[in-house]
Amino acid sequence: MSLTKICNGLEFPEGPVAMEDGSVILVEIKRQTLSRVHADGQIDVIAELGGGPNGAAVGPDGMIYVCNNGGFVWTDKGGITRPVGTPEDYVSGSIQRVDPTTGAFETLYDSCDGQPLRGPNDIVFDAQGGFYFTDLGKSTPEYVHHGAFYYAAVDGSQIRRVFAPMITPNGIGLSPDGKTVHVAETRTGRVWSYELTGPGEIAPQPYNMPGKLLATLPEYQLLDSLAVQADGQICVATLMRGGISVVPTDGGAVTFFEVPGDPYVTNICFGGEDMRDAWITASGTGCLYHTRWDSAGLRLNFNA
Repeated sequence: MSLTKICNGLEFPEGPVAMEDGSVILVEIKRQTLSRVHADGQIDVIAELGGGPNGAAVGPDGMIYVCNNGGFVWTDKGGITRPVGTPEDYVSGSIQRVDPTTGAFETLYDSCDGQPLRGPNDIVFDAQGGFYFTDLGKSTPEYVHHGAFYYAAVDGSQIRRVFAPMITPNGIGLSPDGKTVHVAETRTGRVWSYELTGPGEIAPQPYNMPGKLLATLPEYQLLDSLAVQADGQICVATLMRGGISVVPTDGGAVTFFEVPGDPYVTNICFGGEDMRDAWITASGTGCLYHTRWDSAGLRLNFNA
């Protein structure tokens, strides 16, 4: 597979969503915006969201739902931008709903059961119109919050913690049949799966395991956001190694697609008529790439 650079100049892009018109809506975490990248590489800001907009997905109402992590401290070394901590003005994380036409937005959730959301990260909608999202937590030199993943309604009426604690849960996605939710942990390099018994409900877990373990990547590979192929394999953005790891669900070998020149490859999304068009965010260098993927991606439940 060969890569085509669609644009550069993005400020730590993440959460790409392939749109029917050929554009890609994504967040720029450092710039604190939801933005649209057109097929010719032109970048338009849709909304200035503040904090740290992270994951994004289209909901059943055509609105863009954004996981906002509350913000980061940033550093730039050797031409690579990366987050390194929590800013002094950090308050909490949140889930925001954005009108992609007007840029108007509102906060749907900033807490669950009285506990603030720390660092919402990645998001996926089920066929019923609810959404799962991860909360990676926040960290300082002294502590790292335990994370969790959640299920919530689009009208702001219901949010519940599905599973906790987790160690920096990041990417989240659903199996093609909608009966399993997959979660990638950043710091452990692990991908977990959870059997769903209903919307936002998982089967009981063994006392000594936080889910079904699909993969643990060797050496120093950190996992970010993910997308699922139509065949069920899980495409996980892999930090430090810089690319996309493809994790089978049957215990087979993990394969890898490199994105040269950037150790902070953070996400992948699929689109096009055959769902083999793939867009990859190389966040450290601020680039969006396109490639033709070997396998079709899973068509999301809602998109536009």
